[in-house]
Parts: sequence; C-alpha cells; structure tokens
Amino acid sequence: MVAGSGRAAPAPIRYRAQVRCGDRLLADSLSAVAVERPEDPPELLFPAADVDTAALVALTGRVERPGLGPARPWGLAGRIGAVAWTIDGPAPAAPWAVGMTAFAAGAPADGEKGPHVRIELLDGAVGADPRDVTVKRYPVWGDVDDLLDILDLRPVGPDRFRSVTRPSPRRPVVEGSQMLGQAIVAAGRLVPGRRLVSGHMVFHRAADTGRSLDFVLEPTNQGRTFATLGVGVIQGDRSCATGSLLLDVTADDVIGHQHPPPPVVGPYDAVPHDMSVMGRDVRVVDGAYTNDPAAPAGPPVIDAWVRFRDLPDDGYLHAALLAQFTGHMSIAAALRPHAGVSQSQAHQTLSTAINAITLSLHGPVQADRWMLYHHESTFAGAGMTHSTCRVHDGEGRLLASFSVDAMVRRFAGGGQGDARTSL
Repeated sequence: MVAGSGRAAPAPIRYRAQVRCGDRLLADSLSAVAVERPEDPPELLFPAADVDTAALVALTGRVERPGLGPARPWGLAGRIGAVAWTIDGPAPAAPWAVGMTAFAAGAPADGEKGPHVRIELLDGAVGADPRDVTVKRYPVWGDVDDLLDILDLRPVGPDRFRSVTRPSPRRPVVEGSQMLGQAIVAAGRLVPGRRLVSGHMVFHRAADTGRSLDFVLEPTNQGRTFATLGVGVIQGDRSCATGSLLLDVTADDVIGHQHPPPPVVGPYDAVPHDMSVMGRDVRVVDGAYTNDPAAPAGPPVIDAWVRFRDLPDDGYLHAALLAQFTGHMSIAAALRPHAGVSQSQAHQTLSTAINAITLSLHGPVQADRWMLYHHESTFAGAGMTHSTCRVHDGEGRLLASFSVDAMVRRFAGGGQGDARTSL
C-alpha cells in the first residue's frame, strides 16, 4: 500500500518522495509517511533533515492540524498562505509526527499566482536504470499490489467469487475493463490448467468502488479441451455486467501467422504518462493521449507501451492485468481526430463509458515485460464508438486482440454531469 485510505495513522511511502515549487526542490526523502483522511486533503510528512528549511519562511501563530496536533505554519517568500506545517510537539494524538514537516498536495490554495507546490513520487526499483524511473503526482490511486488485490477474487461459494473494496473518492466508479480482468482470474481459479481464449462482457450499470462485487460463474460446458463459462457481476441486488468466457487446454500449431506490430518508437522514446498507479509504467507514442481539448487533431490511433513491476508468477493475474488496461484509451482514440473535445470533458460535458469489451488472448502473457497497446477507433457516430485494438510484446509477438464499444454523448438538455459519478 502507498497510503491507507481513511486512516490517521502513518502509512510509509515505499518510494522516494519529493516536494517542488517551480524549479525549487523543497524536500527529498526515502522516509516520508502519508496521512490520508476522507475529510481532509492528503498530505505527506517528511523528516526535518530532508526538508530545505532555507526555502521556507516562518509564519506567525500556530494552527491545529487534524489528527496531528499543534503545528507551526511555513510559507514561501513572496507568497500568501502556508505550504507546510512543522509538527514540533507536543502532539499526543500523533506522537510519531513530532519533528516532521507536513506538505499538503495542491498547496498553496487555488487563486494564488505562481507555481503550485507539487508532491511527487519517483516510481522505479532501487538502483534502476534512470530510463525506468517515472514521476507520479501525489496523491496516487495506489500501487500494483493494490491492483492485484482487487483482481484476485476470493471464492465465497462453489461458483461464486467476491472482490475486495478500494474506495476511490475522486471517482468511485468501477472500470468495466477491471471487471473483465477479475472474471478472467475467477475463471482460472474455477477451471485451473486452462488459458483464456476469449472473453466478452457487456457493462450495463455503474458499480461503486466502495462496495464489493460478486462474480457468479455458470459452467455451460466443461469438455476435455474447452470450457465455456457464463459470468454475471452483481453488486448487492443489482446486476452490473454479464458475459461469457472460453478457456482451452491449448494444442500444438498446425498453421501459424500473426498481424505485425505497428511501426512505432520503443518505450524509451515514448512519453511517460501518469495514470496514478505506482509500479505501472505507461508510455504513449508521440504523447498522443492528452486531456487538452486544444491539442492538435490527429488520426484515431493511440499507441501505448505498458509494463508492470514486481508481479507474482501467476498467469491468470498477468492476463487480468492485460485485460484491465483494455478500457483506458479507446475512447481517447475516437476523440483524437475531432478538434475541441478531449478526455477532460468526460463525465462533465460529455457522457462517456465503455459498454462492451471482447478480448482474445493468443498466448501466455508476461505483464512485467513491455506490452504495446495499439488502439484504433474504426467508427464514431450515433452516440457510439468502436475500436479494434491489438497488444504486442516487445519482440513483436501478438499477445491479444480486443474490440471496444463505447458511448460518447451529450447530457440530456445540454446540461453537465457530476465528474465523480456520472457516466
């Protein structure tokens, strides 16, 4: 875990943490801890020795920091308002915080001029090649361990599996591609020794990240070679998704061919993109995935390199991670040729959602090696988009093919949606 959601106790950061304002480095530490509470902005606490106190200006008075005790505020020269707070005791509610300096994400407050304080986590293994280290803005959603925990469903009955919950205050809506990944793991646990050949799921109702999901598998055929399973996803008494899965014991090749990978640059020549998951490296060719509606229009294509770090040796989880990313960029590929629209408008002035995914896996997946996702939107109209996509490994082998049907619509009456919960 990167930080404990809803906890006032410290959660150690497993990554190097830095605080910057403009080009100035205010803090740099391998020993930062996080405090996240639902009612307060998330913040990181740094040992005093890791803070550039010469860059800070002491402000008058003392303030009570929620859950931390009395604190001394600090600002920046020429700026209004506090950007940091020194917990210098006594702090009986949080004795572990004494001597630490707290930085809140997003400080100073909106409306002030000049660069804001940025809290960043360096995402990379200790001693890694600098090319393999990327920067993620704090707060992050979590890390790969959290993602694996969600995908690895728990059996709660003969043909029934249940997910753990991970509330997401910023947008508490479960991704459809996550449900597809979870169904793959559940199928592998129910009929082990077979690999997924294909899976199709339709998502017909939004699910809440704060509540568990139940996956009900219905074996419709279990022969010596193939197994076919129906799957239903339920939250409480509401059906959220349905689908079917085909699994196989595999066989030797009789014939063989595959579509070649697109002629694009490699991962280290692509642009790192922060998707708020530590341990997942996403790099977009030509920086084509953007939230800027003023970005130049381009072809309905987005190529992205993806790799996960520190994964267990579990083929179903590797396949689930591949599946979980299938819903991330196809809508953006459909928007790309059209000026003045972008992902930043999703769920606010544009109603967007993944309605269905069909995935075919062509062989074993190693998600801890680079995978190239080629997204191509082949149709947009009548409020819907369709994309046909492929996934190749770093050597050019075709790992998977998938298609995505999604909606892109205006809200009724031309109104606006709630960015947290609207589709």
